[in-house]
Amino acid sequence: MSDAIKHECGIALIRLRKPYQYYIDKYGTALYGANKLYLLMEKQVNRGQDGAGIANIKLDVPAGHRYISRYRSVDQRPVTDIFEKVNKKFRKALKGNKDKARDAKWLQENIAFTGEVWMGHLRYGTHGANEIENCHPMLRQSNWRSRNLVVAGNFNMTNVDELFDKLVSLGQHPKDKVDTVTVMEKIGHFLDEENQRVFERFKGIYENPDLSDIIEDNLDMQRVLHRSCRDFDGGYAMVGMTGYGAAFVARDPAGIRPAYYYADDEVVVVASEKPAIKTAFNVDYSAIQEVKPGHALIIDKYGEYMEQEFVKPIEKKSCSFERIYFSRATDPDIYNERKTLGKLLIPQILKEIDYDLENTVFSYIPNTAETAFFGMVEGLEDHLAKQRKKAIMDGILFEEELDRVLSFRPRIEKLVAKDVKLRTFITDDSQRDDMVSHVYDTTFEVIKKGKDNVVVVDDSIVRGTTLEKSILRMLDRLGPKKIIIVSSAPQIRFPDCYGIDMSKFKEFIGFRAALELLRDRGQEELLDEVYGQCVAAIETGNASNQNYVKALFEPFTHEELSKKVAQIITPADLNAEVAVVYQTVENLHKACPNHSGDWYFTGDYPTPGGNVVVNKAFVNFMEGKLVRAY
Repeated sequence: MSDAIKHECGIALIRLRKPYQYYIDKYGTALYGANKLYLLMEKQVNRGQDGAGIANIKLDVPAGHRYISRYRSVDQRPVTDIFEKVNKKFRKALKGNKDKARDAKWLQENIAFTGEVWMGHLRYGTHGANEIENCHPMLRQSNWRSRNLVVAGNFNMTNVDELFDKLVSLGQHPKDKVDTVTVMEKIGHFLDEENQRVFERFKGIYENPDLSDIIEDNLDMQRVLHRSCRDFDGGYAMVGMTGYGAAFVARDPAGIRPAYYYADDEVVVVASEKPAIKTAFNVDYSAIQEVKPGHALIIDKYGEYMEQEFVKPIEKKSCSFERIYFSRATDPDIYNERKTLGKLLIPQILKEIDYDLENTVFSYIPNTAETAFFGMVEGLEDHLAKQRKKAIMDGILFEEELDRVLSFRPRIEKLVAKDVKLRTFITDDSQRDDMVSHVYDTTFEVIKKGKDNVVVVDDSIVRGTTLEKSILRMLDRLGPKKIIIVSSAPQIRFPDCYGIDMSKFKEFIGFRAALELLRDRGQEELLDEVYGQCVAAIETGNASNQNYVKALFEPFTHEELSKKVAQIITPADLNAEVAVVYQTVENLHKACPNHSGDWYFTGDYPTPGGNVVVNKAFVNFMEGKLVRAY
């Protein structure tokens, strides 16, 4: 994506299902779990580079020994930083105790991070400072093992105020009004209540300390999650561990945020992306399952697992941006979907270049658009194959013309390469734009000046700033007649509130285009009309019923908005003509039929809280408030 945005975090969970000694004997290391978690996290580092954290729980260690360990980091390379510290702990503890390196009992009683239950988290901070206190996992401690809770998640809640008020009504005093705290404390509260319920049930039958074990055997985590999460509004995939070793991953009822798992007789493993599990455990993709929306994968203290419904699922609306951009394209399904997105753009591209393939060069903006580019090239080849067939069927008489038709290939070049060494540290505006324009390198002398079209594929266009300040100027230096920027994603018109850092209307080039079209046509009164509707809905508590902002886009066609976007991003001194081609929503659903979450393109939010957020976001825009609406 040429306009970088922050987005969903990454989660990982590993439950070793056999005794710790088993892994030492079979794999020759006491760090089997740590090594696997490291792989899971490194293979998902695309999901979060602001910070990372891990936690580990030991099963059945004697009282007086630490059984929960946690490290978090906001280092420049946080995952590496954390696991270097874990390895350092091992080296330090084994210095002078090398004979104990394969003794599971000694290791667990003397070294941290020797437990059977592991959790990892990668953070992309869409809210809050990049401080270690904001890094997951979050820990809620108690002197009762079964009341300890560790939670990490890939989530954003739209109703944080409501959840905060409920905690206060329960008698709690939360330390902050953020979704991380409210989620942790909500689950923790009902975990405490579940402990008390089981305690009351068995207190006359068993005595301490046996009663503690009985409580752990009879805690109902499905019940805890149902009572905790039934009033959550948002997108979430949460992993949790209790102090006694039970664990869970819970997915929102619309399946907005992703979660996958694999299990065999040695491990149960969970991650945000399938390729991470595939790589870390060398398993077939067919063995990796998706946690169903509204369900939780619950693993008990003995390592037995079951997928259970904890909230009623609603229509599945898993995030299509995962497929377009965020997740790794090494997932075969995502790879094919991205290629299909590129292929489906061919009719629009051909129309924009007036079918002049001979004088058109095709390229892409590195690197996440590469797969869509491959699909576009396949689409071009399919088009040419049809043209060749038509030429033969029509009976071309001249051998020279037939040779030209049969031998023609699309002109494909790598025109754009990002210089990762260059940093735009200059803050003076007059100099910074020039510096930004040199973050990318270009390939010269492959464009016929004043004659060629240049088609450049991007995976999405959010703000358009990089195009305007850098890429278009850079391409213009090559001397093309026309530059066509192609987005494999549809027009981004509405904010996200489920984990992507796209929360303010003023940031979207698609919204800016609608504003300019309204002004061009003298329809600016529609802004005040929609503003009034949003304010009234918020004041009366009805903002969840409807997305009123949709009305601002209704007067315009897809093509009119694309044309206006092209005008906005074109610098006044550019020589080439500029056009923008966007994917259609219809084609998005053709390419990604099982991932229909499209609210950023259509305004059709999967939860009531989404409508509240979009209406508040528009009010904020009209009132000049530069804050997010949730």
